[in-house]
Amino acid sequence: MTTPPDATVFSHAALPLAELPGIAHRTLAGREHGSTQLSIWRQTLAPGAATPPHSHDTEEVVLCHTGRGEVHLAGRVHPFGAETSVLLPRDVPHQIFNVGDEPMEITGVFPAAPVGVFDLERRPMPLPW
Repeated sequence: MTTPPDATVFSHAALPLAELPGIAHRTLAGREHGSTQLSIWRQTLAPGAATPPHSHDTEEVVLCHTGRGEVHLAGRVHPFGAETSVLLPRDVPHQIFNVGDEPMEITGVFPAAPVGVFDLERRPMPLPW
């Protein structure tokens, strides 16, 4: 009988935090943690902050924990708030905005490790932005 691999446990606070203008980004799980099929990102966007316009080579599910946001996708604006999820399609440029007056906490879940991130001209965008 084969012994299954052991779980890997690590503290979120011990993971690197990338501070960008208006955005704090932390990769909670990804290739650098030993994941081969899943990536999870946690971001805090300050009021008025936005991600750069970008796309991914995989679907993304954004879980909103606190705050109010909008995702701009294919010429449409989709509002969302705390306790909602947003499904973003593969290869479609989008941008996430914090439209509230408090920090917005979101988690991005991707069925890939690593996740390809591209600018509007499909050039790779290295993380963190």
